[in-house]
Amino acid sequence: MNENNDAAESVNIEGNPEIDINNSAADESATNEEKGEATLDAMKVVELTNDLQRTRADFENFRRQAEVQKEHYGSVVKNATIMKFLPLLDDIDRAIVANESLKPLEKSLAKTLKELKLERVESKKGSTFNPDIHDAVMVEGDGDKEVIAETLRAGYRYEGELIRPALVKVEKK
Repeated sequence: MNENNDAAESVNIEGNPEIDINNSAADESATNEEKGEATLDAMKVVELTNDLQRTRADFENFRRQAEVQKEHYGSVVKNATIMKFLPLLDDIDRAIVANESLKPLEKSLAKTLKELKLERVESKKGSTFNPDIHDAVMVEGDGDKEVIAETLRAGYRYEGELIRPALVKVEKK
């Protein structure tokens, strides 16, 4: 292309190509071949711009998806770690029941569990049985009201979500 044609042509990069053809003497001297090349160049710019926009959108979607996966895997790792830790808590509970001199550990353990956002499911003797948070291992009696007679294994919630229901013996009154 010659310098005179450069002034007569414009390309809208954000949209479709626009070629301004004025009836000036410079435009008359331009050959059809040069005008065709300008149109092809403008179409290439539009195509490359669209490709760049798609690539940016794809990258943003990938980045968001990677962030969601990272959070999900972090949560899975935390839950797996806590599930491995629960049998140890059960052993500590049994040790405290068997040996009264370990009773001061109970308060320290409760404080630590709270800091870890791990809480025990309410399953005290006489409280109402809730099948959403309790698993009944045994049921005794013939009444209509189901209450907890004994807790066989503590249940836990992590960050408010039930991760293990309490195993209980139920009495119908």
